[in-house]
Amino acid sequence: MGRGRVQLKRIENKINRQVTFSKRRSGLLKKAHEISVLCDAEVALVVFSSKGKLFEYSTDSSMERILERYDRYLYSDKQLVGRDISQSENWVLEHAKLKARVEVLEKNKRNFMGEDLDSLSLKELQSLEHQLDAAIKSIRSRKNQAMFESISALQKKDKALQDHNNTLLKKIKEREKNTGQHEGQLIQCSNNSSVLQPQYCVTSSRDGLVERVGGENGGASSLIEPNSLLPAWMLRPTTNE
Repeated sequence: MGRGRVQLKRIENKINRQVTFSKRRSGLLKKAHEISVLCDAEVALVVFSSKGKLFEYSTDSSMERILERYDRYLYSDKQLVGRDISQSENWVLEHAKLKARVEVLEKNKRNFMGEDLDSLSLKELQSLEHQLDAAIKSIRSRKNQAMFESISALQKKDKALQDHNNTLLKKIKEREKNTGQHEGQLIQCSNNSSVLQPQYCVTSSRDGLVERVGGENGGASSLIEPNSLLPAWMLRPTTNE
């Protein structure tokens, strides 16, 4: 027959309890060694007997290093838990503060709009009136400043346009002056050319000769052969009155 299931309770017999402790302790140490080798795990095992005797096992005999790592992990875990609790409490308090502040701001907004004034006392109404007066003064001051800046900008723009117009007028006058001088020079040149060049009137006589009247001698005429100077179609016959 197989062994029956052992009932887990304190062994009352002192000798049997000591024997069971020795056997289970050896098996526990063996299992700790096996899991450290098979799974490449760091294992630290600490066992105290009922008489206070210490039995321990650690991977590669590094009990202190494993215990220090355990302490750091335990401390960081406690810090994280405490931090989460603290953050949660802080968020709750911050939410309550923000909610109360939003309610106050909304109430002030309604009061500034002239609403919900029945619940205000005389002192609160006077304070609200002073705040509105200060706000109106600030608004008017800013409006006047904006108007002054706008007028100043328009004046600068007007001055720039006037300067530009004056420049254009100056250029137009200079161009007209240059054009007048050029036209005067052309007229003077034309007059000079008309004075220097002699004027001739060419006619033809009945006998076929060409008569040239005028010129530098002031009305003297001369007879030239028709084919020597001008073509026949330019000649007109002269008649004796």
